[in-house]
Amino acid sequence: MAKSITFFNNKGGVGKTTLLCNIAAYVADEYEANVLVIDADPQCNATQYMFDDKKLSYFYEETSSFTLYNVIRPLSLGKGYSRELSVSPSPRFDVDVLPGDPRLALTEDLLAKDWGSAIGGDSRGMRTTLLFAELMKRCDGYDFVFFDVGPSLGSINRAVLLGSDYFIAPMSIDIFSVKAIENISTWMSKWKKQWDVGVLNVDDPEEVDTELTRELKFVGYVSQQYIAKADSKGTKRAVNAYERIMRQFEGVVSRELSETAPLAAPNKSFDLGAVPNLHSLIPLSQSARAPVFKLKAQDGVRGAHFSKVKDSRETFGAVAKEIVERSGWRE
Repeated sequence: MAKSITFFNNKGGVGKTTLLCNIAAYVADEYEANVLVIDADPQCNATQYMFDDKKLSYFYEETSSFTLYNVIRPLSLGKGYSRELSVSPSPRFDVDVLPGDPRLALTEDLLAKDWGSAIGGDSRGMRTTLLFAELMKRCDGYDFVFFDVGPSLGSINRAVLLGSDYFIAPMSIDIFSVKAIENISTWMSKWKKQWDVGVLNVDDPEEVDTELTRELKFVGYVSQQYIAKADSKGTKRAVNAYERIMRQFEGVVSRELSETAPLAAPNKSFDLGAVPNLHSLIPLSQSARAPVFKLKAQDGVRGAHFSKVKDSRETFGAVAKEIVERSGWRE
């Protein structure tokens, strides 16, 4: 069964999509895993990162294309779950992708409305809310399914998390990321209690497969976008201003999330690793539609950039190793 993992933070601009896409590519490359990325963010940043302009035009201009909207639309028309699933391989990331679609924003109201019915035990509302849990049944050929979501505390993200085994919190080094963790904890605790009530009161149990939902576990957090400098021993560390904030993360995450979701690795730190500011490598990566650690001379890499590209493979690899191990893959 595929391991489904959502990268989620209530704060935008934390480098969530860049982290997810590079981790997905690393896991596919280094572990020879079959990986699917599902872009459930209406802004479609992951889709734009992993495909060139010609392919993007095809996704959004041709009626023969298939995006996540094609999965959701039958529900909005009252036709039930879509039986079709068509994915597109990303050439440089070497993963399959279910592309996002700006029209996903139009489904937010549908999912919000049906959530109100679901927590009252209405079977139709519950089936709508289980959209992504149902979708996971069509992903059995994959080892990992990574969900990219927007920064909202809305109905789309709630439905994604109901279909996820794990979630990861990418965090930028600022006080707003700390506050975002508190928001996530409050929101998740509330909707989980509401969902449990809906399951107990479902009006037509035969119509709703509540076993589809997975026990969502917290894998940990990843610190990102900080400035690093070498210390006297040559080890790169966050400069003091960032390190002071980073030291708060473990306590805040432990306090806020340890009771909201079970831990994937109870005996480990919540810290999955750190990704410093990669500066110009990020726009190069985005322009090339390639993982940072696979950038080449033809992508614009010059001089000292080559060593930074090599370093980035170790950086993303360290985080990926923790995720793979904590998810219990191949155990």
